[in-house]
Amino acid sequence: MRDTFGRQIEYLRISVTDRCNLRCVYCMPPEGVEKLGHEKIMHFEEIAEVVRVAAQYGVRAVRLTGGEPLVRKELPRLVRMIAETPGIEDVSLTTNGILLADLAAPLAEAGLKRVNVSLDTLDADKFTRITRVGSIENVWQGIAAAEKAGLAPLKINVVTMRGVNDDELMDMALLAKEHPWTVRFIELMPVKNQAPWGPGFPEPENAYISIQEMLQILEPLHLEPLTRKVGLGPAREYSLPGGMGKVGFISPVGDHFCAECNRLRLTADGNIRPCLLSDVEIPLLPALRAGESILPLLQQALRVKPEGHTLAEHITPHGRCMQQIGG
Repeated sequence: MRDTFGRQIEYLRISVTDRCNLRCVYCMPPEGVEKLGHEKIMHFEEIAEVVRVAAQYGVRAVRLTGGEPLVRKELPRLVRMIAETPGIEDVSLTTNGILLADLAAPLAEAGLKRVNVSLDTLDADKFTRITRVGSIENVWQGIAAAEKAGLAPLKINVVTMRGVNDDELMDMALLAKEHPWTVRFIELMPVKNQAPWGPGFPEPENAYISIQEMLQILEPLHLEPLTRKVGLGPAREYSLPGGMGKVGFISPVGDHFCAECNRLRLTADGNIRPCLLSDVEIPLLPALRAGESILPLLQQALRVKPEGHTLAEHITPHGRCMQQIGG
């Protein structure tokens, strides 16, 4: 599959649920979001059919997201269905890690290859403030279980926020010195998260930190850029001298990677979203439930996939918050 700008689409991100067991300030508004009814959520068989068609036309990697994907019951069954799809070479998952301790082994046995764990701070109290409800101890237990189950290479996703965790960037990066992990710093994206986050947090418009500033903060580590592109993701990766792991940066704003975008997104309620930072979506669920071919709809999504986002023009998505898209 190629879009109108010649980009080859090889990667499908699938939100399996809009529900989450955390309430992260930058991901979900303080009042929460209205949950989708069960009848609106895609069945596993419907997700598997989208993967089957996409794989026939060049998609080879699938990442499961949420909300929090591990709150979806029987998720290992879906992982097995996707992993057994002809043409799919890699099945991975992004999680907050809260439920990973119990599910890492069953997911690995079902065919999951890798996990990315979201962890924005090393401070237990700050973790609870950012997530509004979570315990960091559950995340560490999940990371240990993932390593034991062979879900590697493990990646730690850190959303960087001025006035929240910018004082911890060095300590977070140093996790890659003692562990064979990739610690990835992600620029804060303006996706329906501009309402105040609550007492003790900066105004959202003041929380953004660019990749250039992150690199300046981490300059004492003497990070060495890696020239070989590994995987299908957008991260710029660096080696850490004397370290076991790597440090990466995902910079959709400060150094956007739209020209290399190789992905489509499938929402939990069955819409193809060609661009994370655009509200344009193509509904697949009516066609799936009517037994009709979805190939024309996937082709439509390729035609409307934009050349790049419009953040520089101050045009941001408003239809869904990040929890409802899956990142």
